[in-house]
Amino acid sequence: MPLYLPELTAAAWQASIGDTVAFSGTEARHAAIVRRLGPGEAITLADGAGLALDGEIVTADRDRVTVRVTGRRRARAPRPGLVLVQALGKGGRDELAVQSCTEAGVDAIVPWQASRCVSVWRDHKRETGRQRWASIAREASKQSLRPRVPAVCPLHTTVGLVDAVTGRGRLALALVLDPEAQASLAELPLPADVDEIAVIVGPEGGIAPDELARLRAAGARGVRLGPTVLRTSSAGLAAIAVLSARLGRWTRRDAAGRGGRAE
Repeated sequence: MPLYLPELTAAAWQASIGDTVAFSGTEARHAAIVRRLGPGEAITLADGAGLALDGEIVTADRDRVTVRVTGRRRARAPRPGLVLVQALGKGGRDELAVQSCTEAGVDAIVPWQASRCVSVWRDHKRETGRQRWASIAREASKQSLRPRVPAVCPLHTTVGLVDAVTGRGRLALALVLDPEAQASLAELPLPADVDEIAVIVGPEGGIAPDELARLRAAGARGVRLGPTVLRTSSAGLAAIAVLSARLGRWTRRDAAGRGGRAE
């Protein structure tokens, strides 16, 4: 069933089975006008943080959609969480990475201003760029039926990224994608006691040697994906897919967000 992320009141999100909730705005117009959903059709409303209300449409027009709640469920936050640290790219390649990795189930996204990035976020672009990525992640979550939308963090410089890797210490595993690395991501032992695993993806020109050295000195592990070199737009997706399979996230229905426990 289609999933929407409407802005509802706190009271509406507490609706029980049999109650009705209504939403308006762009989400309502998309449901009623673009998707042409009507009375009797199934729909899911999600708050973006894991709560999903399954329901049946009662009324639908361009200004307002009313839904009778038929079920409540909550998708638990996976542990370890998967974080994509994506270097800024040109030609929309970074945005493609955000979209595909969200669809694959990444839990958080960090934009990275690496030294070799052609694209640069300066001044107000730092926030408008983050908002653009957040919008892409939101739409990708709806398309992939994810009730949990990944957070998009503020832009990180290399200094900030190194500090973040150092600060997390043993609570996180940071993996830098490096085609010259000896360790294979498919075979690397994964610790069972970390809160998150971060995948660091460089720009089109690759990660500069000094940045790679600083990240490794901070505790990040260099890993390769395979015998071929992927673009910045696809490397993160491949890594998230490998990790998801190895962690069992794709064998548990609720791990992807489409299941979850009933409330």
